[in-house]
Amino acid sequence: MLFRSFVPTVLLVAASLASSTDALAADTLAKIKSTGEIRLGVRDASVPFSYLDQNQNYVGFSIDLCHKIVDKIKEAVPALKVTNVPVTSANRIALVNNGNVDIECAATANTPDRQQQVGFSVATFVSHTRWLVRADSGIKTDADLKGKTVVYTQGSNALGFAKEISDKNNLDLKYIPAHDHGESMLVLESGRAAAFIEDDVLLAAKKADAKDPKAYMFVPQSYNTLYYGLMIPKNDPAFKQVVDDTLKSLMASGEFTKIYDKWFVGAIPPRGIKMDFPMSNDLKERVKSPSDKVPS
Repeated sequence: MLFRSFVPTVLLVAASLASSTDALAADTLAKIKSTGEIRLGVRDASVPFSYLDQNQNYVGFSIDLCHKIVDKIKEAVPALKVTNVPVTSANRIALVNNGNVDIECAATANTPDRQQQVGFSVATFVSHTRWLVRADSGIKTDADLKGKTVVYTQGSNALGFAKEISDKNNLDLKYIPAHDHGESMLVLESGRAAAFIEDDVLLAAKKADAKDPKAYMFVPQSYNTLYYGLMIPKNDPAFKQVVDDTLKSLMASGEFTKIYDKWFVGAIPPRGIKMDFPMSNDLKERVKSPSDKVPS
């Protein structure tokens, strides 16, 4: 019932602050009620957060979380239409920013830079940046990458981290951009790149889904802690409260952990692969004390 009280509140706020720039983004709930539609940003190959299954349906951990939020909104808008809007790493922020996507249901790190453009829910995942290499490459540490070519997915934070690592360790890396994580993995598999840099969980997903998972290995070093959240419009406190309160309720009841285990521990479609990625202590802390705070 919480959502019912938000809709008139948002309408009043929008009316009273019509001349304010911030108010332009503060009407997501009113828009949803007016149009009878919510637009979810989805990814084709961001396993296990958001991807297409064997029936070409979007499934995943973040998809399940978003549908819990949709269920809450349906208490006020029973005939709510759910529209899936495919997004990429390169366009996801713009699509949330311009109102084409109400919630991005994928795997996006909450960073101070991104907070200048969009909003985020409380953290739904915690990861670290790492390198994935071929097991037969002879690469044992990041120092072994000196002078080599690496691949990254366009629109992710990975290129910045790779350049920082390269500069700090005098690695003189070369870079190949790829359209999505699937293409990045193909570049690694083909040998055109010596390593693929990305968040560890996304790399683990590509490794688990490879024809021969044992053909790939992680370089031991990890570089930073990243807090993922569901991306939402900036300066929209009423909508953020619906999103956050739904997630907090799932975390408090234990249902969030069940959803996590479904996608990160159990067998997942389409081929029954297992991520073998139990919940980290960092994420357990955020489940215990939900927050959208990130290091500055």
